[in-house]
Amino acid sequence: MSTALTAVIHARIDPSTKETTERILNSIGLSPAEALRLFYRQIAIRGEFPLELRVPNQVTVDTLSRAERGEDVEHFSDLESLYGSWGS
Repeated sequence: MSTALTAVIHARIDPSTKETTERILNSIGLSPAEALRLFYRQIAIRGEFPLELRVPNQVTVDTLSRAERGEDVEHFSDLESLYGSWGS
């Protein structure tokens, strides 16, 4: 006979992050509990943290900030146009 064992995880998170994250999880059909189980399972399977965490350098921070504001953003209608922009 198999006995299901469970453990409870408690975490505090700011309401804005919780709301945004749960909206995204809902859009892909995952509950917060399912996402946490998946995350924990990946750590157990891999034996390490499953994501690469790095602190962006200042150029990356500045570029992402400008992009979020819609500044210096390029748009391309096709791959050829994108590839062509790399040479200029």
